[in-house]
Amino acid sequence: MAVLSKIRNRSGLLLLAIGFALLAFVVQDLFTKGFNSISKEVGSVNGKDISYEDFRIKVAEVEKGGQNGQPVSTLQASNQVWNNEVDIALLSAEFEKLGLRVGKKHIVEIFKADPNIGQNPAFLNAAGKFDEKKFEDYFKSNPEGMTAFKQREENAELRAKYDIYASLIKGAMYVTDAEGKFKYEAENNKVSFDFVTVPFSSIKDSDVKISDEEILAYMKTKEKKFKSEETRELDYVMIQEKPSAEDEAEIKKNVDRLLVPSVTYNKETGKNDTIPGFRSATNIAEFVNSNSDIPYDSSYIAKQDLPAEHADKLFNLAAGEIYGPYMFANYYCISKALGRKASAKAKASHILISWEGTQVPNQKEKRTKEQAKAKAEGLFAQAQANPSSFMMLALTNSDDSSAQQGGDLGYFSPGQMVKPFNDFVFNNPVGKIGLVETEFGYHIINVTDKQDAIRLATIAQKIEPSEATNNKIYTQATQFEMDAATKDFAALAKQMKLTVNPSVRVKAIDESFGAVNNQRQIVKWAFADDTKIGDVKRFEVINMGHIIAKLKKVTEKGLMSVEEARPQVEFILKNKKKAEMIKAKMKGSSLAAIASSNKVTVLNAVDLTIENPAVPGAGYEPKVVGTAFASKAGQVSAPIDGNSGVYVVVTKATTKAPAIQKYTDYINKMKPQAISNAQRFLQALRDDADIVDNRANFY
Repeated sequence: MAVLSKIRNRSGLLLLAIGFALLAFVVQDLFTKGFNSISKEVGSVNGKDISYEDFRIKVAEVEKGGQNGQPVSTLQASNQVWNNEVDIALLSAEFEKLGLRVGKKHIVEIFKADPNIGQNPAFLNAAGKFDEKKFEDYFKSNPEGMTAFKQREENAELRAKYDIYASLIKGAMYVTDAEGKFKYEAENNKVSFDFVTVPFSSIKDSDVKISDEEILAYMKTKEKKFKSEETRELDYVMIQEKPSAEDEAEIKKNVDRLLVPSVTYNKETGKNDTIPGFRSATNIAEFVNSNSDIPYDSSYIAKQDLPAEHADKLFNLAAGEIYGPYMFANYYCISKALGRKASAKAKASHILISWEGTQVPNQKEKRTKEQAKAKAEGLFAQAQANPSSFMMLALTNSDDSSAQQGGDLGYFSPGQMVKPFNDFVFNNPVGKIGLVETEFGYHIINVTDKQDAIRLATIAQKIEPSEATNNKIYTQATQFEMDAATKDFAALAKQMKLTVNPSVRVKAIDESFGAVNNQRQIVKWAFADDTKIGDVKRFEVINMGHIIAKLKKVTEKGLMSVEEARPQVEFILKNKKKAEMIKAKMKGSSLAAIASSNKVTVLNAVDLTIENPAVPGAGYEPKVVGTAFASKAGQVSAPIDGNSGVYVVVTKATTKAPAIQKYTDYINKMKPQAISNAQRFLQALRDDADIVDNRANFY
């Protein structure tokens, strides 16, 4: 089953009354939220529905499996599955249009490329090659695994079609001789010209006004660029549940009391018992565990791993000596020294030389064990003769990922490395270089540092807000929520000495809220049908406090708002207006006359190319250079709208590149870009698709 696991990885009146109550609830919900909310489709792609039930099962599988060993939230899993379902729908439609079909051979090749299948010992023959019959027989003898196999087979078929489709697109992306010739001429044809420029900066921005109507008209000419999803914009304040000064003082007092003996009444004996303090306690572990929010840790700690602010004093404590109380993170602490250990941590660098059969993913070359030994011995001799070369030897020869750090493995404790490696490092002094064999290969080891460490018993009590403090914070948050419903949000916050955070814009399926993660509750409220602009609501955020949010703005799907687009568009439209204002003054039959009337000077550019249209003193100006190439020598051009101003040019000379027989070198220069363009087909399909996302109705 381990193989299968790997393959799966990628009374009557009362009831009647309850019935009527439930029916009333459902009917009310239908009228409140509308009948669309009971849709069984989580979305659609170009009119093809995506079933919620199937989608839900896949999301649950992703949640259970996590990502790179880390758990994922429901919404993170939903995003992953959604993107996958959209891509599959788009690609499947393309495959169908083209009539793409794949045979058994294609599917087997996809299986073989999967390390969990193609390199699985259970499916290899005597020669170590993938055995298709063994693979099929395994599933025939394992009926439980047939469902998983069928799913794998479907995925493999889809992957095979994808590979063919991608190859077809890549094959269609080629560079012609004409393009190669254009590239050659763009790099080598040269033009020299005189020019006059009046920069846009010569007119103040404040003198040019751009209306909302102008911005809207511009956006309508480029609707795809200014396409916007439905969003909500919210203002909010956060009132954190933080301990008060009184809370801190109380925790510190509690920790202080633990240093000295205390007297408690014993109900069983009817007498007072004296409990030893931290200074005189004999069972340190029990005392710590009884009084600390962090359990007793018996390990030795190097100085570098101690709290930086207190490291010197803690590390230099004599056995039995106590330091504190001191503050570390959100804790008040007292620490007692229990002893010191020499060379408790070590630092080493190594060069790993592996051979065929060792499980080393970064193996640089194939070699037998004998060849590996010979190479390791040679490198060992070099390292001994010149220890300063160790870093370079590791960088250029080691099969371990630490090669990029010159073989440096950092600090480690006894038992963290395999035994032969561990024994050499901890049994030899700093500076010793040796050769050791382990299951991973031959290691040339350089012991680079050792550190003493101390053992501490630390009582740490977390500084948390008391119940009285939390009640005060709750009262403040609820008062703000009630008052903000009728008063100015920002003014009220200022009055209550709270900070209004920068506005947050969220989409219907967002999970995070500004810098606060996993606040789906706020996003769902903002998109609820009964939430209106100006509504205010308080939300409790676990381990943080309260967020009081106000719905500020609703933006429907379509063109983004003028306010949102203005920062992008206003600059462009202002320069267009400035260009017309400048052109009106650029009169004259010569550059000198135009320069004089605009109080600028005539400048010149020498040997510029289409490929490198950098105009001296002005910057990247392809339209200006292109106009110079297209103009007759000595002719004053019409004004040109450039990137930084308006130009007039007079071409002095154009030099054409000499003719060449072939443009192979220039074609080869352009091929990488063509290949890169081929890889953008999936995004192009997405951009052109009609995608309806209803996930916000379900999550």
